[in-house]
Amino acid sequence: MPGNTFGTAFRVTTFGESHGKAVGVIIDGATPKVELREKDIQHELDRRKPGQSSVTTPRKETDTVHIMSGVFEGRTTGTPILLILYNEDMRPEAYDDIKKLFRPGHADFTYLAKYGIRDHRGSGRASGRETAARVAAGAVARKMLAARGVKITAYTLRAAGVGCNSIDFKEIEKNPMRAPDAVAAAEMVKRIIALAETGNSAGGIVECVIEGVKPGIGDPVFEKLDAEIARAVMSIGAVKGIEIGSGFAAADMHGDEHNDWRDGSGFLSNNAGGIIGGISTGQKIVFRAAVKPTSSISLPQKTTDTDGNEAEIVTEGRHDPCICPRIVPVVEAMAAIVLEDQYKRQSALHG
Repeated sequence: MPGNTFGTAFRVTTFGESHGKAVGVIIDGATPKVELREKDIQHELDRRKPGQSSVTTPRKETDTVHIMSGVFEGRTTGTPILLILYNEDMRPEAYDDIKKLFRPGHADFTYLAKYGIRDHRGSGRASGRETAARVAAGAVARKMLAARGVKITAYTLRAAGVGCNSIDFKEIEKNPMRAPDAVAAAEMVKRIIALAETGNSAGGIVECVIEGVKPGIGDPVFEKLDAEIARAVMSIGAVKGIEIGSGFAAADMHGDEHNDWRDGSGFLSNNAGGIIGGISTGQKIVFRAAVKPTSSISLPQKTTDTDGNEAEIVTEGRHDPCICPRIVPVVEAMAAIVLEDQYKRQSALHG
């Protein structure tokens, strides 16, 4: 199955299924002699793992990471790093009643159309569980980026129709929504719980701010930095759109409003989101991802079975009523993977 590897100079390949024995990632291209221990990776995985609050799935996974190769005496060796997380709370039997039914919003129909076979146990490879491997790889990339002075911060900007009115990074890890506005976060939780009680779900917007990227990172044509970020973020299963800088608001702006003018002290605006011509400007890189409502809801829905017969389906089980809080570390991870790859490619360019 192609399409499991991302990156060029810093490459990650994820593997595993939602209700299989494990999920994990192979990382090739890690800088040697970087201090790396399981606790460095575990911190990020703990932010993504299920069962954190009333707005996340109650599935109980410790997501304990095991470094199997590529690290010796607490430092990277430069050889491939294998990270594995064993699944502990699988309940594949929960899907037996609907294994012949296509769940609306899921990849059931499209996987079967492409491969002629599908893993019906919690979406198999298409499950959000795969993102645990991405977060593990992102933690490794972040260790290397930290030495470059790069800091990545994502948060829930909007969820269940409630938007943040203020941005305070100190608030992000203090509430279950990972929102930078405590008041907005409380209202988000209230609305999401109310939706969950009716069997429904909510979507939202996750914003990411990247600080410390030096000017000159990225390429000017097909592999633009913003294009690579967009590809990485859009590869996250629940993401249905991305905008960088002023994004779609640029469509209603004039040139003299949108252009990021420069004087002796630097840029006076950042409508481009820190990337111009596919190359970093040195300003903050800012983008937003649109996250769809969780597809697994317990409301009755119309569908068809694998034989083409019309049917009704109710998706039971343990699902997030809103994916935003747990997708925040995934967005950060994918941004980190892109940037570490781009930095390594830049180093190769200049020798």
